Amino acid sequence: MAPTPTSRSPHRTPRPAGPARRSRRTLAAGGTAAALALSLAACSGGDLEEKGGGGGGGKGSLVVGSAGFTESQILAELYSGALRKAGYKATVKKVKNRELYEPELEKGRIDVVPEYAATMAEFLNAKKNGPKAEPVASPDSDETVAALRKLAGPRGLKVLDPGKAVDQNAFAVSKEYARKHKLTTLSDLGDSKQSVTVAAGDECETRPFCRPGLEKTYGIEVKGIDPKGVGTSQSKQAVKDGKDQLVLTTTTDATLAQFGLVLLKDDKKLQNADNVLPVVNAKSAGSKKVAAALSKLTRTLTTKDLTELNRKVDQERLKPADVAEDYLKEKGLA
Repeated sequence: MAPTPTSRSPHRTPRPAGPARRSRRTLAAGGTAAALALSLAACSGGDLEEKGGGGGGGKGSLVVGSAGFTESQILAELYSGALRKAGYKATVKKVKNRELYEPELEKGRIDVVPEYAATMAEFLNAKKNGPKAEPVASPDSDETVAALRKLAGPRGLKVLDPGKAVDQNAFAVSKEYARKHKLTTLSDLGDSKQSVTVAAGDECETRPFCRPGLEKTYGIEVKGIDPKGVGTSQSKQAVKDGKDQLVLTTTTDATLAQFGLVLLKDDKKLQNADNVLPVVNAKSAGSKKVAAALSKLTRTLTTKDLTELNRKVDQERLKPADVAEDYLKEKGLA
């Protein structure tokens, strides 16, 4: 999620991936599985042998999957460009959400996807152990990636190393409100004893990373939830206008400045480690060459970079492919 991420839970306790990201990255599926399989097969040029197979060896073709929101599309174009630089024929296939593209990744109809460590870990956890499974993600990046790899391996998926770029749920206030109450962190807000209305999705009422976490972890008095959505323009406008005091958004929200909003630091680590990282089909794209090509990008990309790339698409209306190409050239990766 910016569309919308998944749920998180309080500090140092197991937590699920959060509502913001889930609503952003797991929208209701449309169309039939059969139609999707046909379209993906057509895009990928047929079977794995035609793509080079063999663990991604050789200069074959690879399909990079993208979900239906700006950031995922940018990341997919970045991955595609990095793979083309390494000699692959890489194309991007946009699929609506994780429920649709993850099975295709397992089958090898999609070879590579940009993912978020905690969110993907909890998705696979629920897929294996049910929706009420004990959470495996945490604020610790190493632990979360290890849990993700444990779940991904048996499904024929390989999780590459995470980078510095992180997109996780976050809370923002107006600059005026922050200045008036001397706020830079969520702890400051709790200490201020101000009661707040949170502009978010209605699931914020019960999801542990949202209202319960704000109250338990930070001692913030939440007097209500204004269900205008996660990181939507309506939610941010409500905080700008003073109707609400706190908005649930994400760390790579590129439009906060235009609404006069600032993020409050999650200093007690309420949110999970949602580092950006590539997940690949081990058979079709599990080679060291693929990993090396993508790791150069992963090591370079930062949260600040990703926020700026989102801004160029969402505010300046540039195309994700063009924004990605310019970034890769600027960083010497294309």
